[in-house]
Amino acid sequence: MKSPTKSYAATGADMKFTKKLKYAELRKKVPVIIFVLSLAFWSFAYGVAVQRFQLFPFKFIRQAELGAKETLPILTGKLPWYYRHTERTEPVIVHRPDAFSTGLTLVSGLTKDGDIEAKVITREGEALNRWLIDWFDGFWPDPRHIPEDAIPQRRPATQIHGITLLKNGDLLFNLDGFGLVRMDLCGNVVWRLPYQTHHSVHVDELGNIWVSGQKQITKPSRAFPNYRPPFVEYTVLKVRPGGEILREISIFDVLIKNKLQGLLYMLAKFSESTEVSGDTLHMNDVEIFPSHLRPGVFEAGDVMVSLRNIHAVMVFDPDTLKIKYMTIGKVVRQHDPDFIDGNRISIFDNNHVVGSESQEGQSRIVVVSAKNDQMQVIYSGSSEHPFYTNVMGKHQWLPNGNLLIVESKKGRAFEIDSGGALVWEYFHLVDKGRLALLTEAERLPSFFTASFFADGRRKCGTTQAVRTPTSR
Repeated sequence: MKSPTKSYAATGADMKFTKKLKYAELRKKVPVIIFVLSLAFWSFAYGVAVQRFQLFPFKFIRQAELGAKETLPILTGKLPWYYRHTERTEPVIVHRPDAFSTGLTLVSGLTKDGDIEAKVITREGEALNRWLIDWFDGFWPDPRHIPEDAIPQRRPATQIHGITLLKNGDLLFNLDGFGLVRMDLCGNVVWRLPYQTHHSVHVDELGNIWVSGQKQITKPSRAFPNYRPPFVEYTVLKVRPGGEILREISIFDVLIKNKLQGLLYMLAKFSESTEVSGDTLHMNDVEIFPSHLRPGVFEAGDVMVSLRNIHAVMVFDPDTLKIKYMTIGKVVRQHDPDFIDGNRISIFDNNHVVGSESQEGQSRIVVVSAKNDQMQVIYSGSSEHPFYTNVMGKHQWLPNGNLLIVESKKGRAFEIDSGGALVWEYFHLVDKGRLALLTEAERLPSFFTASFFADGRRKCGTTQAVRTPTSR
């Protein structure tokens, strides 16, 4: 029989030998471990740099991401955000014909194939004229003004956001983020403005065009400390009817001149830093106070802009850049403020305070007074009459006191009377069981009639507006 002491000694020696062996093996593996850890560290660091500075292969990753977003709805049966299922079969409901504010309606949205269309419709929904825009048919032959990574690769390329019909029947609109376009009634391009315009188009009393613009800044600027490129500088453009830029106003300059530069940094992500990047303000409307309205706090020629990402609307003098009025925080991610008179403005309050469609709130139309800073809710969605769009949205005051409202994401425009009762509804049906994004709806002046468009089409030599040509 072996001695226990000797057994324990042997076992201890074996353990020491095993530890030495493992330590020796570990020492041999140290270079490999360091290499793997270094590789992981530098992979992570480069991944951060790719995202932050859009280095190679950022563009390929981005395209793969977009492709995956397109493929997922096909596999799951869920429609992309710009389409939605519906059981409706008719595009129009006239609830109260006697209360309808007379006139044709200009609408714009997506087609079933993801192209862009604008059309003039009757109260019953009959299309009297249609403009079709296909970006991929050479609509903009040389889009060098658009950042390379923003040039569309698949449908829908973009949407019309900001539109109006000129007195001669020409259509003036923004291809959102890509440029301002004037087309004639027949669908021929009159001119294109190669500037990243978006969201809104306003024609003043002299025929000049005011539009929201933006510049992509890719290098650091001393003028905007703690703005990390790439970031967006927001501009107000004044454009001649012929398409030439008369003036460019920087919204950054307006805020800095009024000692409100703190508003430039409200989207800072970290408490210890004011560093910001990207789309910090998201300007989404420009409007000019007209001379036919009674002045007050606002006067003829004053400029109103909406800054969605900081929940603010402001009015300033374009000559001095002095801000006359600003409201912040009364609405949430708003769109389309309109002058009512010299002291009041109405605002499309998206009221985007929920995270998903299953938890929708209700959007609202509100009126704010510049004299006492008080707000009144004019119309709000309800459980009985839901009304909500977390993006886009427009409203228009009609001559008889009614209100025309665009519920963009749900593909609906509707007219209500002064008491909030439904008068008329339009649904942007593009296919059986499918609604598409509706970006605009505008009731037209009375001189636009069915015969106006019929006469215009005869001059085109066709019964339909032709497709946009591939060159001017």
